[in-house]
Amino acid sequence: MTPRLETITPSTFETAVGIRVRPDQEHAVSPVVQSLAEAYVHPAGVAWPRLILEEDRAVGFLMAFLDIDWYGDGSVRRSGLWRLNIAAEEQGKGYGRFAVDSVAGEIRRRGGTQLYVTWHPGPDGPEEFYLRLGFHKNGETSGGQTVGVLEL
Repeated sequence: MTPRLETITPSTFETAVGIRVRPDQEHAVSPVVQSLAEAYVHPAGVAWPRLILEEDRAVGFLMAFLDIDWYGDGSVRRSGLWRLNIAAEEQGKGYGRFAVDSVAGEIRRRGGTQLYVTWHPGPDGPEEFYLRLGFHKNGETSGGQTVGVLEL
């Protein structure tokens, strides 16, 4: 496996928005097109959307948030994984781990020491995936989702 990240361009846009998670996961993660719209409306540099490719095949999408004002009052700045959409037929092949490792590397490169993520709670959510990767719940919620943090 030699996955890589690629910036989304006009020539890869349709491929990116065509990525679909399993039907039972659709309630827990926004579609790629919504993520790209959110990236567009936030200040430049806040969102870091990337296509995950294996050779020339799109296997997923990630979007990180970089150095955001977490509470909106200037008191806390955080970076982390905002969205992770692994194509339904590509799940269980290590692409999710690759995505988390890639975001961790980018945050480290920018001087960060923690990677935050939120996830949909419940038996059908990705909690076990994130906990296996070393995230721990920090006791917070955000928009009804569990907040986890990974020390880098």
